[in-house]
Amino acid sequence: MSVTALSLLARTTSCDCDSETESERGTSVKAAESSSDIPAVAPYRSLRTSPKRWWSVLCVAAWLALWWLATELRWVPPLFLPPPEAVLKAFGQAWRGDIQGGDALWVHAQWSSLRVFGAFVLAVITAVPVGIAMGVNRWAQVVLDPLLEFYRPLPPLAYLPLIVIWLGIDEASKWLLIYLACFAPIALAARAGTRNATAEQINALRSLGATRWQMLFHVIVPAALPDILVGLRIAMGFAWTTLVAAEMVAATQGLGQMVLNASNFLRTDIVVMGIFVIGAIALTLDALLRKIEQWLLPWHGR
Repeated sequence: MSVTALSLLARTTSCDCDSETESERGTSVKAAESSSDIPAVAPYRSLRTSPKRWWSVLCVAAWLALWWLATELRWVPPLFLPPPEAVLKAFGQAWRGDIQGGDALWVHAQWSSLRVFGAFVLAVITAVPVGIAMGVNRWAQVVLDPLLEFYRPLPPLAYLPLIVIWLGIDEASKWLLIYLACFAPIALAARAGTRNATAEQINALRSLGATRWQMLFHVIVPAALPDILVGLRIAMGFAWTTLVAAEMVAATQGLGQMVLNASNFLRTDIVVMGIFVIGAIALTLDALLRKIEQWLLPWHGR
């Protein structure tokens, strides 16, 4: 074959390759154009940028304005509902300790927080294993579920006298009362969360030769974690609602005792101030638990 024939053959081959490349490029461009027609998924919208937050702020401001208007126009006697400025003044007096009992507000808050946190931590340590055991073991559910369902709807004041008879009027009775209020919601949440573990996940780990403890810590506990965190938030609310009843038992310090002592002297401004302080602390702790939930489970609830 001559040199001229070889050159013609090379040119023909290169032209065919160029045409194939151009056709492939056209196909890729068409695919890109068709893919651009697919609507993009809207990004997750954080609550910080949501206008609902502003509506919440406006609603709170409206309630405060209504409170001020009701007291300013004497719709409600000051003994029943003190004006906002009286509550702020009572806050300053309580912070300095210029109230009945002589203890400052931060001292009362410190004692109440210690009781709530101590009982709450003990409830978490014991209620989570009990709830998981009830969810994975039939005999544990048969033995523990009737007791748990029996005392769960009882108000704390119903068994408070029995606790005082057992433990006296020391700190142990206060801790036990708050502990019992926290135990039930955490245990029930942990028991319900174990149902999130599917049979496919358990059978897959079993086929790989996993032990029961490995299935517990790698499948059941992670599946139950969202429900457990919800139970922790509910239990924290129950702990603060039980605080006043717990501090009725011969307590000299604590926010609940401060409110009860002020009610005996008809200091409604201190009572309202104490309610706001307890609510603010509980709201802050609930927000902290929400942050922990978002950190541990960033995909949950989106």
